[in-house]
Parts: sequence; structure tokens; C-alpha cells
Amino acid sequence: MQVTIDKNSGYCFGVEFAIQMAEDELSHSENHTLYCLGDIVHNRMEVERLHQQGLRVIDREQLGTLHDCKVLIRAHGEPPETYQLALQNNLELIDASCPVVLKLQNRVKHAFDATTRENGQIVIYGQPGHAEVIGLTGQTRNQALIVMTEADLDQIDFTRPVTLFSQTTKSTAGFYKMKALIEARIAAAGGELESFDANDSICRQVSNREPQLTRFAQEHDVILFVSGRKSSNGKALFSVVNAVNMRSYFIENESEIQDEWFAGASSVGICGATSTPLWLMRQVQERVEGLEVAA
Repeated sequence: MQVTIDKNSGYCFGVEFAIQMAEDELSHSENHTLYCLGDIVHNRMEVERLHQQGLRVIDREQLGTLHDCKVLIRAHGEPPETYQLALQNNLELIDASCPVVLKLQNRVKHAFDATTRENGQIVIYGQPGHAEVIGLTGQTRNQALIVMTEADLDQIDFTRPVTLFSQTTKSTAGFYKMKALIEARIAAAGGELESFDANDSICRQVSNREPQLTRFAQEHDVILFVSGRKSSNGKALFSVVNAVNMRSYFIENESEIQDEWFAGASSVGICGATSTPLWLMRQVQERVEGLEVAA
């Protein structure tokens, strides 16, 4: 049984950059402690590894109680109020916000300022409560409308201008489906399509993985997709894999592997989300190769 790790899977630039910044800071810290606002990556195994090095995950409520220490801003970015609080509490921010996310935050802010003058609305296709989405809505004074499903579109006034953006890690197909639904609603409401501005703001490191994963999933009998269950990107990419290979399994680590998945298989492909570390995919590979040896 041939076992192959997808060479295009694993950390995107933003996540890799954030983890490198955390490790560098911890290695030079006198007390080897660094606070991180939320999980640095949506992967439990990696969070646990960095915890052993001194990275301490805190929530927004805990952030308000900290003073005179260092806090890492992860790749997802943060709203303006986080930076204001840091100034008030004399917090040194280690800012690992992804450049792609920062650019999108800037675009959303400019669009909000412009559309406010026209009585328009900012709509974000994304997961409510997701760290990146919180940072994006912060650029609109938390007035942006968040949509994930067709039912969510009921929040929008389709007789007024609409500017649509996407969370950077969402599915491309999902974004364009949402765009088409909004266009249909505008037409039904008698609005003007010229007042609808749709911006495909999905990260190309994410969107380019969809066709690559489709090919990879078709090349193997069984697919093991390794990802944290909280990863929005992981859910989106697994749906791509599962659509073309019904023998695809979503796992967090090698302990979840079941022997019967590989009956009659001659090739196994291992892939993952932009938040999946290579070392974890290698552990999964070793586990599967061990099954072959045992057989």
C-alpha cells in the first residue's frame, strides 16, 4: 500500500509566519512565557506543542486583565479595539497578522467609509464569531452583516447598495453561490445590480488548493484529511476532497485511524488544511505504514 503526503498541503504563509514569530519570541524570552489572544492555529495538537514551550492562550476577557507583558496577535488579525486596549494596558503586541488579512481589513474599512455616505451595507461571507471575521467587522464599527447561509440574507435590505467581501479562508464555490443569491434577491426586490459590488477576497493560497486537492483525491483509493475540527478552512477543503472521493476521512490525528478504512486499497493520500503542521501528517503516514507492516 503506497502512502503519500500531498506536497501542497500544510501551513499557509500566514500561519507559518505566526508560529515562527511565537517560537522566536519564546526562545528569547527570559521567563519563556508569551500570551496569545486565541488559539494561534486551529489545530489542537500544535497548540499543545507550543503550550509546552510557554505559549499561553487567553481570551478577550482575560486580555483586559493583563498589564505590562507581551501578547501575540495571531494570523487572523484583530479589530481596532484590541490595539486601543494594548495602549491602555501597556501591552507589547507581537503582531503576526497575515498580510493578506491586513490588506483585506484595509479594503473593508475604506469600503465602509465610502458606502456609509451612500446608505449602503457591508456584507461579509464568513463564519460568525470567527477570529478573522471579528477583525473584519471591527473595521465597520461592528455594523457589517455576516452571512453563511441563504437564510442569513434576510438581514440585507436589497433596495440599498451592497458591498460583499469574503473571509479569506472560505470556499470559492460558496462565495460565488452567495454572490448569485444576492444578485437574484436584488433583482426580485427591484433594486439595481449596479449598486452591488462583490469582492472575491479569498486568499489565493487557499483557493488554489481546491483544484490541487481535487486532483490529489482522485489519484488515491483512500484519503486521510488531517485538520483541527475548529478549522473553517479545514471544513471547506475537506468538502472538496469528499466530493470526488467517498473514501475520505476527516481526522485530527493518527489515533482516530480505523483499520477497516483501508480494505482493498493500494494507495492512500494524506492531506490537510492550511492550519495542519507537516509533522502531524507525517505521524499519520507512519501509523498507516505501520498497518501495512503488521499485515
